[in-house]
Formats: sequence, structure tokens, C-alpha cells
Amino acid sequence: MLGRAPTREERRIAWALWALAFIALFLTERSVGFVRDEGIYFAASESYASWWKLLFQAPGRALTDAGIVRAFDVNHEHPALMKQLYGWSYLLFHQGLGWLRPATALRLPALAMGALVPALTFLLGSALHGRAAGLFAALAFLLVPRHSFNAELAAFDMPVAAMWLLVVYAFWRAMEDHRWGVWCGVAFGLAIATKHNALFLPFVLLPFALWRAWKESEATPAAREGVWRFVALFAAVALLYGLLFVALGPSGFQKRFLWLSPHVLLFVGLAVGALWLLRELYRASEPTARALIPVAAMAAFGPVIFYLHWPYLWHHPVDRVAWYLSFHATHEHYAWFYLGELLRAPPFPLTYVVVKTALTVPTSLFVPMVLGWLTVVGRALLSLPARTREWVSRPSTTEALVAVNAVASILIISHPRVPHFGGVKHWLPSMPFLAILAGMAVTRGCAALVERLRAHRPTLPFAAVAAPVFALLMAPALIGLVRVMPYGTAFYSELAGGLPGAASLGMQRQFWSSHVTSVLPWINQHAKPGARVYLHEVTGYSFQDYQQNGMLRADLRLVWSPFEADIVAYQYHQEFREHEFNTWQAFGTRTPVTGLYLDETPQIVVYQRP
Repeated sequence: MLGRAPTREERRIAWALWALAFIALFLTERSVGFVRDEGIYFAASESYASWWKLLFQAPGRALTDAGIVRAFDVNHEHPALMKQLYGWSYLLFHQGLGWLRPATALRLPALAMGALVPALTFLLGSALHGRAAGLFAALAFLLVPRHSFNAELAAFDMPVAAMWLLVVYAFWRAMEDHRWGVWCGVAFGLAIATKHNALFLPFVLLPFALWRAWKESEATPAAREGVWRFVALFAAVALLYGLLFVALGPSGFQKRFLWLSPHVLLFVGLAVGALWLLRELYRASEPTARALIPVAAMAAFGPVIFYLHWPYLWHHPVDRVAWYLSFHATHEHYAWFYLGELLRAPPFPLTYVVVKTALTVPTSLFVPMVLGWLTVVGRALLSLPARTREWVSRPSTTEALVAVNAVASILIISHPRVPHFGGVKHWLPSMPFLAILAGMAVTRGCAALVERLRAHRPTLPFAAVAAPVFALLMAPALIGLVRVMPYGTAFYSELAGGLPGAASLGMQRQFWSSHVTSVLPWINQHAKPGARVYLHEVTGYSFQDYQQNGMLRADLRLVWSPFEADIVAYQYHQEFREHEFNTWQAFGTRTPVTGLYLDETPQIVVYQRP
């Protein structure tokens, strides 16, 4: 089944899930500390918001390259979509209406995006495997403690997971309704305007589009010819771009990429040519054309939306996009503690992502995810040989689409040369699809159990079995979420032995510096007036944000070394142990005055100068 529209009841449930998730995130957001990345994102968002104010007050000054760079040079290594949303929310809900504290106003769009994931997961999961499976998938995704934590942050990892899911959903719907093909292109443009992860989406979706077009055109020679022409157009444009690159060299290709140049002419020709070919193909075979519309829409709308959304690109689009891509292609490697080894440089362990996922997703949810994915893959493999083909039902195209997206970002990050840090946030786009596969596995297991029990109780309803099974599988995740809240990056699953087991295994105990909120009340109470405070791993931006949001006394002064400090809050990291040793030397004591200990594992250790 491809592209089924949701029923009215399914839409209502999806909206209810969005509202439930948003309210839950909003009510718990205040307790979550500011991660290192948020400090610069907050500053960038406020800077971008100031530019929009200037645009209405003095558009001539705002639209100059100097005026744009002055506002948008902050954190220009990431696209601007989410930061602009954060900035607009800050202008409205904090500066304008005064309803929210600065941090909550900045985070509000992120909460809305995070709540979108369970809603979309339900819609796709219910269309594929039924409402029970969709509901299990939606709840299972958000109950993973690390997912909930990332959904609270004014960052890009959960928003790009939501946008990835939206693009795939729009692509899937486009197989039934050509208008969704256009929306798929728009969603892709917004996705790459969210984070660079989304640049991999065309490589994931293109094989499905071509396969669908090929199958739909089998009985229509004119449609098959149209598919060949469509593919030939894209191949020819790619070849011509390649020849230009070889002939001009990297620097020449970049410098001559102007508004009036062969480079732009090729892009315009691709867009116009694809539109004309699709119109002709639509006359020959509407289903074939529907399969290819998302491809053309992503190719045409993606670059345009990406350029338009980011004022920083307006005057020098090619040079600045080239720098942006180069920055992420050569991203620095942060030290990371994994199974007792400090990972400092590639090659990294090939199994890192799978092991990390197994140790951080509650085991009662991780096992159904793995079983669901293996079921689809196993059916696909068994359906290939003639001898075993009759034993199983071949996976549908939609099932294959979900299974591929369930591992796409995992495979990308698993490459030994890709930087390995940040917990699970870099492969979050895979997790909603794994949750859907978990919902499939659990509901099919429940259905089999109901069938057996109905031999003795013919009127036994499905919900009588599914409800307790769902509760049993989700309870460990909910308990873990409540126990570790708001320190989500410290969560480890039962497979790891919880937090103590993960510490014994030599895993990263926490990261991103947000755990410091646990000791801020003690520092506020015990620090002398004007005390010098060294908050290890907390940036200057975040220090100011804690003061601005009333979480840290305004008279306290930030210093950058234990030797200068009156109070040190050391965040336990194996790669930074010298900071604790320096504190012992500077203070003449090894005895902490307080700290954060989760299940007896040190997370934050506070020292005070005698």
C-alpha cells in the first residue's frame, strides 16, 4: 500500500499526540540545563532576530552584505531556519508579550518540532500496520529518555529528525496524490535548511522513486520511454556539471558559478526540462509521473528554498555554501569515551552506533525494534529464492521504505571516518522508523497471542491483550525517563546495567554540560558575594544564560581555570580528568562539598576553596 491518506480519526489521534507531546515537553523544559551548543544557538537566534527588526526599520542597511554578515555571521556553520524560528519566538513571547522566560521562548519552536515526530510516526505506522502499531511507535519514540531530552533543546538534531520523517511521509503520500510530490520538494528544502543531515535524503529516496516508476510503466511503452528521458535528463546535467568541474578546476568552478553562467543555466534547464517531461509523462501514465514528481521537486525546490531562507547566502551564495559544505566534510573529532577507550581520531569502531543504541534505548523497546527490522529483512531475503518464496509474504514497498530509513542515518554515522560523538543525536532520524518496526513486531505478537487465547475465549478483544503488553514494554522506559529526568544524556539501558553498569563498561557518563543545573542552587546558596566560579564545560554564553534566566546569581563571576576559582563544578569526563587533578592542586583538597550522583555514579563534583 502506498500513499494512503489518514482517516479523520487518525488525524485526530495524530493531533492529540502532538498536543500531548508538546504539553509534556513544555511542562518539563524549565528543569533542563543549557547544553554547550544552545549557548551559541541562543546568541545566534537573538542576533538573527535583531536583523529582522532592522529589516523593518531600515531595510536599506539590513539588506547590505555588511548588515547581513553583522547579524548572521554568528554560527554560520549551520543553516538558519531553526535559529530564525527561535529568534522570532523570542521576540514575540519574551520581548513582546513577556509571557515566557528567555530560554523557554527560544526553545518553544523546538518543542513544537519534537512533538511533530510522534504525530507523524503514528500516521505512517498506522497506515502501514494499524492504529495500535502506530500508537505504540509514537509513544515508544518519545519515552526513550535521550529522545525526550533532545526534544527539549533549541538545537537541530530533533528538528532534522522531524523534517526527515516529514520528507519521507510526503514522498510516500506522493505515490497516491501528485500534490504531495510538490510538498515533498518543499519539505526537503526546509529539511536541508534545518541541518546538513538531510542532504542524504535524495540518495535514500531516489531508488524507490525509480523502482516505482519502472514498475508502473511496464505495460505502457510511452511511459517507459518517458522514464528513460527523465533519467537521461538528470544524468546529462550531472555529466555536464562534472565536465565543468574538471575543465575549470575546483576554484575556477566555484568562482565562475555566477547568476549568468552555464552553472545556473544547467539548473534552470533541469527544472524546466523535468517539468516538461513530467507533463508529457502524466498524459501517458499518471502513476508513473507521480513516482517521479518528488525527485524533480526536491531537485528544483531544495536549492531555491535553501538559498532564500538564509540571508547570509544572498550576496555570496557559492562561496559561502562551499565553505559550509567543507566545514562539515572536515568536521573536527571530539574525544569520546567508549568501552574503556578514549576515541580521539579515526578510524572509529564500525559497531559503535549499533552498540551505543543498544546501550541507550530501553531494552524492552530496543528488542522489538531489532525484531521488527530483522523480520522485514528476513522476509525480503526469503522471498528471493523460489524454494522459500511461498513461506513468507514479500515486504511491500512501504515496508522497505521504512526499513531502509530505519538504518540510513545509522549507516552514515557508522562509517569509521565520520566523527563519533554526541551520544545518539546524530542518528535520531532513524529512530522513528525503528519505532514503527517495533510497533509492527509487538502488535503482530499480540495478534498471535489473541488468536491462541480466542480458542478458549472467542470474544476476547485485541485491546485486552495489547494494553497490558504495551504497558509492560513501555514501563521500563517511563521509569527510566522519570528517574533520570532532567539529565537525559546520562541514561543507559538495562542491557548496559543502568548508569553504574555503563560506568563500569567505560562509557561516556554524560555530555553537553547541562547537568550543572543540579548544583546551581548549592552554588547560589554558598558562594560568597562576587565569587569566582569555574563551571567546567559550561561556555560563557551558557553562564550568561543561567544568570539571565534567574538560575545563577548575577554577582558571580565566570573564570576559566580551577587556579583562578573559588568554586569549581567539575563535569565527570574521562578525557578531562586533568581538570579535577588541577582542582585538587589549586584547592589543596580532594574532598568535594557536593555533587550530582545518579545511582551512585558521579556526574558533577563540586569543590570549594578552603
